[in-house]
Amino acid sequence: MEKITKNSLIGEILKEYPELAETLIEIGLHCIGCPMMSQETIEQGCRAHGMSDKEIDKLIEILNKKVDGDKNG
Repeated sequence: MEKITKNSLIGEILKEYPELAETLIEIGLHCIGCPMMSQETIEQGCRAHGMSDKEIDKLIEILNKKVDGDKNG
């Protein structure tokens, strides 16, 4: 998977980076195990939980930093 974007599917993110589940749960996305997880983008999930554009952008930034940190050691 390349960089995580608003259009990345939650299921694909968690398949590639299962360690991000904790971060998603902490910010209120309890999508783990939800049937829609495989078809819903990170933006759709965030919007369903009332997050603003700014909050979504910040979450995506955090997720990518965590992924980059794992790759770099």
